[in-house]
Amino acid sequence: MSTEKTSLHPRNKHRFRYDFPELIKSHPELKNYVAVNSYGDQSIDFSDPESVKSLNKALLKHFYDISYWDIPAGYLCPPIPGRADYVHYLADLLASVNNGVVPTRKSIRGLDVGIGANCVYPIVGHQEYGWSFVGSEIDSGAIRAAKAIISANPELANAVVCRPQSNKHHIFKGIIKPGDLFDFSMCNPPFHSSAEEAQAGTKRKLHNLGKQKGKGVTLNFGGQNTELWYEGGEVGFIRNMIEESAAFANQCLWFSTLVSKSSNLPFIHKMLQYAKVAEVRTVEMAQGQKISRFVAWTFMDLQKQDNWVKTRWGQQV
Repeated sequence: MSTEKTSLHPRNKHRFRYDFPELIKSHPELKNYVAVNSYGDQSIDFSDPESVKSLNKALLKHFYDISYWDIPAGYLCPPIPGRADYVHYLADLLASVNNGVVPTRKSIRGLDVGIGANCVYPIVGHQEYGWSFVGSEIDSGAIRAAKAIISANPELANAVVCRPQSNKHHIFKGIIKPGDLFDFSMCNPPFHSSAEEAQAGTKRKLHNLGKQKGKGVTLNFGGQNTELWYEGGEVGFIRNMIEESAAFANQCLWFSTLVSKSSNLPFIHKMLQYAKVAEVRTVEMAQGQKISRFVAWTFMDLQKQDNWVKTRWGQQV
């Protein structure tokens, strides 16, 4: 029986089950967290933040040649396969306006809205496609952690820049500067509307992993407040993003954001229509049984898109 995860993007390096012996070679510390589960397979305790962090270190070293990666306790420890999928589907989006060819060079510039302490999107984007990134972030602790990752890995040092966001109500304002040009923006928005809702989500997640004990549940499993919740929730955040994006219509080819709940799509599409965008793409992704998606939009018509590609990317066919 094939163990290939065919639901993941075809270029995703994580389509096969984790090869723990190989991962341990890349990151020996992982051995401390690997055990045989009830199915007779090697695995880790996915409800334990330290186990997940060690797995991420191994994956980033093994597949992306990242020699140093660490996040402070309490910050979001993302699942690498799902994060990689977003990057690969964004690459397909760029290819769709470039005669089917993914542009792979440092001059391709992305904006990661909320880079977080983990810096994963820029890591995957740069190591897979050579892109450069600006990462915005409102949390000073997250910026310190991301900068430590960037400076410790020479291949990232000249490709990823962090910019602090000083106003929690702003997304692009204060980040995109006059003269800045971005080929895409990406974002994993906070999807809860309050700290209480985020806490309940953490308890649900732990329960689904079979670890609900009735006590000791902390947000350490899921992330910091700025990573988890925003007044108005996911829809409120994305509405702000759409409204602000109009002011930078000529400075970014494709804006995009993950959308965790499909039930939010009609409202988001209505907001995009109201903002008079030129084109919208909704891209569905699947990680196992979990379905996710991102919405991308541009204010540029086909002629402007073509001019952008020719001017910035040259002929990559």
